[in-house]
Amino acid sequence: QVQFVESGGGLVQPGGSLRLSCAISGFIGSNYYIFWYRQAPGKEREMVADIFPAGNSTTYSYSVKGRFTISRDNDKNTIHLQMNSLKPEDTAMYYCNAGRYNGHYAYPWGQGTQVTVSS
Repeated sequence: QVQFVESGGGLVQPGGSLRLSCAISGFIGSNYYIFWYRQAPGKEREMVADIFPAGNSTTYSYSVKGRFTISRDNDKNTIHLQMNSLKPEDTAMYYCNAGRYNGHYAYPWGQGTQVTVSS
């Protein structure tokens, strides 16, 4: 009943920028955060950023803080991740989901969107 559709990934050079979008259908649970996660081949999934709809509070992992910005559209059904100053280590499949906390994946995963940072 809740679905996520990620888009906006692509190939970019180090130092470049991308803007990811997460279109949300259905209604997420009360008091749930919305997260951007990423997973590189052979590595564990990690949280990149989250936003709490009540007040639009945001949190970032140390590795992306100051470079990435998570935001929500006025219609509340689309979450964005503006990624600047991209580094090769940002290369991963990016997903969004929602949950009570980091690691609580409350809904089925979308297809993700691939971000590749390479010269």
